Amino acid sequence: MVVLTRPSPAPAVPVRRTRLFALAEVRWAATALVLFLIGLAAQLTGAPEWLWWGLYLACYAAGGWEPGLAGLRALRAKTLDVDLLMVVAALGAAAIGQITEGALLIVIFATSGAMEALATARTEDSVRGLVDLAPETATRLTDGGEETVRATELAVGDVLLVRPGERIAADATVLAGGSEVDQATITGEPLPVDKTAGDEVFAGTSNGTGALRIRVDRRAADSVVARIAVLVEEASRTKATTQLFIEKIEQRYSVGMVAVTVAVFAVPLLLGETVQRALLRAMTFMIVASPCAVVLATMPPLLAAIATAGRHGVLVKSAVVMERLGTTTRVAFDKTGTLTRGTPELVEIRCLSVYFGADEVLRLAASVEVPSEHPLAAAVVRAARARGVAPGAVRDFVARPGRGVEGVVGGHSVTVVSPAAFPGLAEVTALQELGHTAVVVTVDAEPVGVLGIADRTRAEAAAAVAAVTAVTGQPPVLLTGDNRVTAERLAAEVGIGDVRAELLPDDKVAAVRELEAAGERVTVVGDGINDAPALAAAHTGIALGGAGSDLTLRTADAVVVRDDLGTVAAVIALSRRARRVVIANLAIAATFIVVLVTWDLAGTLPLPLGVAGHEGSTILVGLNGLRLLRSSAFLSEPRARVRG
Repeated sequence: MVVLTRPSPAPAVPVRRTRLFALAEVRWAATALVLFLIGLAAQLTGAPEWLWWGLYLACYAAGGWEPGLAGLRALRAKTLDVDLLMVVAALGAAAIGQITEGALLIVIFATSGAMEALATARTEDSVRGLVDLAPETATRLTDGGEETVRATELAVGDVLLVRPGERIAADATVLAGGSEVDQATITGEPLPVDKTAGDEVFAGTSNGTGALRIRVDRRAADSVVARIAVLVEEASRTKATTQLFIEKIEQRYSVGMVAVTVAVFAVPLLLGETVQRALLRAMTFMIVASPCAVVLATMPPLLAAIATAGRHGVLVKSAVVMERLGTTTRVAFDKTGTLTRGTPELVEIRCLSVYFGADEVLRLAASVEVPSEHPLAAAVVRAARARGVAPGAVRDFVARPGRGVEGVVGGHSVTVVSPAAFPGLAEVTALQELGHTAVVVTVDAEPVGVLGIADRTRAEAAAAVAAVTAVTGQPPVLLTGDNRVTAERLAAEVGIGDVRAELLPDDKVAAVRELEAAGERVTVVGDGINDAPALAAAHTGIALGGAGSDLTLRTADAVVVRDDLGTVAAVIALSRRARRVVIANLAIAATFIVVLVTWDLAGTLPLPLGVAGHEGSTILVGLNGLRLLRSSAFLSEPRARVRG
């Protein structure tokens, strides 16, 4: 560890964001919603029937043409899906005068399709932007000097020059020079890492104040940052196959409903029934058997839970995600920026001389650190000001890449240097065993103190871990790119026993897949770019929104907007409650459908009574689901205990 001039901040993933209304699905869904709302207003205010019927039919056309076309294509492939069934049911509703319900059904399905298209587009945007982490050009050294080349043209074995503040263009090995490299985007380490000859560096990371000469080890397409993009894209495609319960049974239900509707029309007709009566019975059957109540049994509870979670600082991106969160059996936490604050802080001062107390050691260190812009220097200066220790005036300030800083304070030469300059100091070893970064403070070349610097654990981390353990029944796992000593110290502090440290992004994915292969449904909680592949590969991914990268926020299934770890357990518990409401609603909807269908088939169900029963079940399950809009649905979950 050295204290140097601060390197450039870690580069953010460039944002290439698809605009909301650039997607045809969003435009058609918005048009359908507007037409429905205008039609409903016209109907409720007593406008002419032809007016609101026309508006509803326009809503049908805007929101229903795409699922209808997709359903017809599926039909050509000899399959049926709920999209086509919903369009047919909506048309059936219009045929018997229930056009408002049919239009509402069209709006629900069009909006769902638009949300899915937008989520897919935004994920693709972030993946495309990720490759821009690595610079487009690099400085390649040749026999004749140096030349600027495109990063994609670099070959294994090329020697590059990386100047201070530049981004590294390829995964490589340092041949000469010394600097500190901010590689948080790849490993998640909160502090810059010293790099000297023989060390590995990664494409897309940010060089500090020293110059490095590096040898390319991998082509651009094989770099760690490129593999992150591939992992995110592949995992996102895999998870896209997850569906809601109703969609899992859609094929059988669709085929069964169509077959029985045809039979209800054809059999009485063959037995001498009039066409009008046979058609009326068949249409009544289609209405009472249509899965409107089943759809509403599923969606309102999940959407209500999404709204409630949103009011309490958790953005859940879809109903599918809300359903899936409740099946979590194991949570995996990232360390830096998730369980910790992600910024270095001075945590301990150890004095080595009877002539210098802790405040004086801190004053001298802060004095020579004031001109430096390194994160560790900022931590020392911040600590001095917090303790009311005023730094002294410094002159002849010098920052030495790979070694430290020095200056003259009050006539004495003061340095803050790497402990490598003073091997064997017991205080250094003790701090390092605690997982802290140590720096030595000297006065006139004599060591007078050792500073311990660490990433602070979030105050609520231990309580959040306990709450997650209570909800899932199993303690969480820690997945981090940081060193094992630091990781194990933090894990012991917050109550995590399973620690997996020094992981690159693809190692985190492998760890998640190992857990899921053992039967776990893993929810990963993280904040950095290096967490994005694991978030995408997991059963569900939750990102902390305060410091989360754009890619991470796009990849995650849910975002904790206010960085409150206590909400992780709360939203999982809320999802479980929503799933219980969904099951109850499905039971209610199924009971109504069975009773009404049996009545229609075994006797003569009057159409108005059939519609009333169908509408009644739809309203009942809708209202039951909306109970989750109450704040108590969230606050009564473990988050209240975390904060208490």
